[in-house]
Amino acid sequence: MAALVRTRDFEPAPASPGVETQRRRGRGAVTNPVGRFEPYSRVLEDDGWESLADLPPFKTEISFEAARKIITRNQSPDISFDRSINPYRGCEHGCVYCFARPTHSYLGLSPGLDFESKLTVKPNAAELLGKELAQPGYEVRTMALGTNTDPYQPIERDYRITRSILDVLARTKHPVGIVTKSALVQRDIDILAPMAAEGLARVAISITTLDPKLARALEPRAPTPPKRLETVKALADAGIPVTVMVAPVIPALNDEEIERILDASKAAGAQSAGYVLLRLPYEIKDLFREWLDEHRPGRAQHVMSLVKSTRGGKEYEAEWGKRMIGDGVYAWTIGRRFELACKRLGLNEKKFSLRKDLFQPPARPGEQLNLF
Repeated sequence: MAALVRTRDFEPAPASPGVETQRRRGRGAVTNPVGRFEPYSRVLEDDGWESLADLPPFKTEISFEAARKIITRNQSPDISFDRSINPYRGCEHGCVYCFARPTHSYLGLSPGLDFESKLTVKPNAAELLGKELAQPGYEVRTMALGTNTDPYQPIERDYRITRSILDVLARTKHPVGIVTKSALVQRDIDILAPMAAEGLARVAISITTLDPKLARALEPRAPTPPKRLETVKALADAGIPVTVMVAPVIPALNDEEIERILDASKAAGAQSAGYVLLRLPYEIKDLFREWLDEHRPGRAQHVMSLVKSTRGGKEYEAEWGKRMIGDGVYAWTIGRRFELACKRLGLNEKKFSLRKDLFQPPARPGEQLNLF
């Protein structure tokens, strides 16, 4: 049974006990705490009849959203894009560290197991995109896909929302940058390769670790590390510029792999690379600590101590310019190692921007098309 506990804005909710292992098999989060905006915290308690053992496993549930807008704008000074599209809410990959988890709280859902099992599809995304690109005065800049949740997560195989978006971007010759950890992006090489040939597309593949056991625990439903390297090669062979993101770098967990990941990525055909230090905003702090306690109990305290050393003694610091790379000696060391490895491998030597001058806005309803 679930007990309801009243909480206030300034009072943390009681710690949520871990969900029984078989109920969350193949999931990343250990618990399913309520979001930070909810007035009540639900805490699972056995009523004495062993009723918790009868609860069903977490299954992926799909809902549909009739979105009114599809392009999201931002003014963050430390990221390289000012607009993005997210075809889905939630992500079945289940990466425990995912910085997007707290967004599920805006839906009244949990950033824990709900985030990876209760997903939302935006079926009218391509239609909305065409309308927004056709608006008078639209100014072209690179459209980012995969900035919140992965546009190629497993449900994309069935719903093909990302592909429908790419169809619109290709037809209008609009530049696009994709971030994903999924091999499913290979399906759309037929769209991306011609776009890349015109300087309109690039793809970033996230590789967190080369250790299959660690990957399985951190990112339970994401493709394996070898599959991601295979994807880097397939994209590169098709002439699509590929960046590898070593992300997130987690102190005392995967930071020792930075050089190995970059070596393997270069060998697969990556042209550039980037990294992001582990970020733990809002509810992710608790979710990640719970994950450490279950999967790496002997190392949990050391990991969190190093994380705090990169965040001014706190578990997270959101200051622009520092939130992606951290601060302090340990963060500086990670940055220098990354730079030296990239220099040795010849990564990031070529700087290029996607073209904006080829854009052909779609016709607005009732607008006369050009004959030539």
